[in-house]
Amino acid sequence: MEEGERVAHFQIDYSPNAAERVDIAALCRAVRDAAIASGVFPPAGIRVRAVAVDHFAMANDDPAHAFVDLVVRLRGGRSLEARKRATAGIFAAMEAACATALAETSFMLSMEMRDFDPELSPKTSSIRDHLPEELK
Repeated sequence: MEEGERVAHFQIDYSPNAAERVDIAALCRAVRDAAIASGVFPPAGIRVRAVAVDHFAMANDDPAHAFVDLVVRLRGGRSLEARKRATAGIFAAMEAACATALAETSFMLSMEMRDFDPELSPKTSSIRDHLPEELK
């Protein structure tokens, strides 16, 4: 696998009220850990971030509704089977992290994994220079 094929960005958008129901920092760690456990993403290539979305409209505008949405952007090079396996594992980790919110409140959880064109997405990083060999 070439260096560029290792990049994986995990962007979590969530409604502000979701943070009252889910530990967002723990969710980020759960996504990271599931991504590593999948064997599809080396730790050095994983970037998980979460951003509260201040402006949104959903369903009937009931302020009790909440959401968490994960978009995974990948540099090409992974098979469909690998992406499916990773998606299943990551989404299961998200469901576990959000289980109480899903069971007890109006809550939507979603995920999408997609490839991006490496020719149109330049990257540079020194992170691998600062990691133990087994995490590169």
